[in-house]
Amino acid sequence: MKIFECPTCSGRLFFDNMSCSCGAAVAFDPGRSCFVTETSFCANREQISCNWVAGSGGGLCESCALTTVLPDLSVAGNQLLWSKAEQAKRRVLAGLRRWGWFGPEDQGPRPEFHMLSEATASGPADITMGHASGLVTINLAESDAAERVRRREEMGEPYRTMVGHFRHEIAHFLFERLAVTETFRDGFHALFGDETADYGAALMRHYETGPPEGWENAHISSYASAHPHEDWAESAAHALHLVDMVDSFAAARLSSEAFSGAGYDAYAEEDAARLLTAAMEIGVALNHVNRALGVSDLYPFVTPSTVLEKLAFAQKWLKLGQPA
Repeated sequence: MKIFECPTCSGRLFFDNMSCSCGAAVAFDPGRSCFVTETSFCANREQISCNWVAGSGGGLCESCALTTVLPDLSVAGNQLLWSKAEQAKRRVLAGLRRWGWFGPEDQGPRPEFHMLSEATASGPADITMGHASGLVTINLAESDAAERVRRREEMGEPYRTMVGHFRHEIAHFLFERLAVTETFRDGFHALFGDETADYGAALMRHYETGPPEGWENAHISSYASAHPHEDWAESAAHALHLVDMVDSFAAARLSSEAFSGAGYDAYAEEDAARLLTAAMEIGVALNHVNRALGVSDLYPFVTPSTVLEKLAFAQKWLKLGQPA
């Protein structure tokens, strides 16, 4: 993620800012990828601290407009959980727009989001996070950091974030758009396998018996080994993680032997191997820094050659942007 400038005083602004230290009220314009003032703000600005500009017709911004179902806001706490989820969604969508997805030049369909909470006025609800035919369901319970950590430990996962959930589920949506291209399908089948294999049976087997022995040699996570669809979604999500990590590292004017430093645009990088090499170096370095503070590794994953090949494939096709 880039670091931005205030249009009033040229001071630094970060992606989630709603105002500058100079006092200017600002909003992010995803079309121009910059902050602006004296504009129409998203209608959700006061309710959930959305800091994007209103859409072309006014009202909701381009991110909030994709959410068609809201949680039960009569229940205390649901509004805050919704706010945190929308904040993560905006970050993910802003990154994808740098590759052309969901911008004005993209004439394809958009995902639709249902933001649902397990807490409702009529009692607890069972909410399953997932994607189906363009509809992404988000369980807002995981917007709560403590609950997310509890589930991460319960499932034995090294990493679990709302940004990660959005990238994973949107990757499922993007698969459906990319799969209309024969070249994509051929490359996918060579790396990930047959996505027509029984999905329900595969997940049942995964939850009953766990991942196969040696899964870490070919998959970025144990869940990725469950089915080719999940292998793609996990790989694509991690490709997005790594691109944005390198981009943010460069935007902060930190340096690496893998790229030139200030001004480097990870989203414009044509050489996937170079980008991933940079990401691995930065990940190891930042893990080292985190350990000095006694906190979890920033990127706690091992990426053998087969996994890197899958990440590079995902980065290549996501960068190509929307199919014709």
